[in-house]
Amino acid sequence: MENSDERRDRLKDMLNDIHTWPSMYRFKFVLPNDPEKIGRLKSIFGDKAQFTERKSGKGNYVSYTVSMVMLSAEHIFEYYEAAAEIEGIISL
Repeated sequence: MENSDERRDRLKDMLNDIHTWPSMYRFKFVLPNDPEKIGRLKSIFGDKAQFTERKSGKGNYVSYTVSMVMLSAEHIFEYYEAAAEIEGIISL
């Protein structure tokens, strides 16, 4: 069983194999339809990101695709780690 550092290194290698940096990257998240949580997600990425929003059928959840130019695989992990601090968020 690989530990979290080994998994991160493996994922970083995969990203580096696929992308030439800087590169456009798409993040995908699902979170409760809560204005505070949505605001936190948007503030993490800032004005340089492009957001696509889709609400669930009942409107309780919202999914976001966030497109942004990333400078490195490590940069991607930093954004996922910051988003993980939002209660109830699911990173896809």
